[in-house]
Amino acid sequence: MVQNPKPDLPGGSGTPLGTQSAHGWPNRSKTRKTITDMLSRVPFRRFVATVLGGCALIAAHPTPGHATRAYGRITGVVHLVALTGTALRSGAYPARQVNRKTPDAAEIGNVVVFVKDAPADAELTVTRASISQRDEAFVPRVTAITRGSTVEFPNFDPYFHNVFSLSRALTFDLGRFRKGEKRERVFSHAGVIKVYCHIHSEMAATILVFDHRLYTTPVSDGSFAIDAVPPGSYQLSAWHERIGETTKSLKVVAGEDASVEFALPVVEK
Repeated sequence: MVQNPKPDLPGGSGTPLGTQSAHGWPNRSKTRKTITDMLSRVPFRRFVATVLGGCALIAAHPTPGHATRAYGRITGVVHLVALTGTALRSGAYPARQVNRKTPDAAEIGNVVVFVKDAPADAELTVTRASISQRDEAFVPRVTAITRGSTVEFPNFDPYFHNVFSLSRALTFDLGRFRKGEKRERVFSHAGVIKVYCHIHSEMAATILVFDHRLYTTPVSDGSFAIDAVPPGSYQLSAWHERIGETTKSLKVVAGEDASVEFALPVVEK
């Protein structure tokens, strides 16, 4: 009787799996040569380069959701309180001008909250700000800008003004100019700039120039938020024109809010 041959298994012979002879496998040197020839073909190399380039772009430019989760946010509120603990009313300081017509802005507008030890940004978005001269006063009295931004000083009073500063960060004198005219200045260095008028000694304003974007001014109820803060431990400052900085420590975690509350003892005058 003739026995039936064993069915073929991987390898092409009737030898059971695990006992395949060396002669039953494809020629390995021939296989390596085929792979080498495939890699040497220009279309294949272009395909691989395209795939690798796409992966690199995805890594360098994450989706908005990933970018948002990579940062944290600072939120909080600033309370302005008198020494007795009573909250100050808006525009707490009385007018120093002889003929005061422009209503006092809310005192919270003279507060700037910023990350004190934030690293400087290599590229900053520059802006234009305006500090008007109205009724012998600078309006607003406090302005926060990024380094490289421009501030204009329009004169709305029926007499001359002369805007100048002797601050360490920037010294300038815009000269005298009449109603309807304006002068402007680029602020190219970070720091605190005190601005005055040669003609009216009671006029004063402050410009805070930052070399980063992690700052803000609280809204009318004192609340504030600073978005897209890199994770880390920071010193957060609330600055007021009369009392200077009040600083608190906080830690920012990616994808979370770090909350802080300030109570600034602003003395009513």
